[in-house]
Amino acid sequence: MLQKIQLKNEYKLIGTGLLLLILGYLFAFKRTFEAMEINHQLKSQLSRGADISLQPAYLDRKNRNLDKIIGRYKTDTVVFRDNTISAIAGIAEQGHVKLSEVPLQDPVLRSDKFIIQRLDFEGSFFDLLGSLSKLEQMPEIGIIRSVSFESRKVQIDTIVSKKIVMQAYFEVVKQ
Repeated sequence: MLQKIQLKNEYKLIGTGLLLLILGYLFAFKRTFEAMEINHQLKSQLSRGADISLQPAYLDRKNRNLDKIIGRYKTDTVVFRDNTISAIAGIAEQGHVKLSEVPLQDPVLRSDKFIIQRLDFEGSFFDLLGSLSKLEQMPEIGIIRSVSFESRKVQIDTIVSKKIVMQAYFEVVKQ
């Protein structure tokens, strides 16, 4: 039956063109137009909510988060040399590490906003790392600003031994 229908080449060309146009729209252009519409909707939503300063709940949440972060840095600088260092020494002792030196505060490492205090610890490398991890998690002692490890030779009489020293610098915000 289809063989009996005779179509001119022009009609076949027009039909094929329409078929390709419909297929092209379904597979390519339709998704592009939908994506453009979604993009336009999102841009309009973004422009409506762009002024975040008018949202007090956002500002309150941001201030609470900043206070939590600053709270980790703060400690009472008057009692830092007493209570905080004794707490740090207790954590070091639990980790089989010795708090070997608490030098005087260097005036170069001091400003009107913060103090940097150096503490030296001795022990095995893995014990030092474990104590360092516990110190980082301890609140209200300041933040560990930097850490360095050093191997030193110690000679007692004729016995030469090596010890590992960890120097930790704590940054404390003045209250």
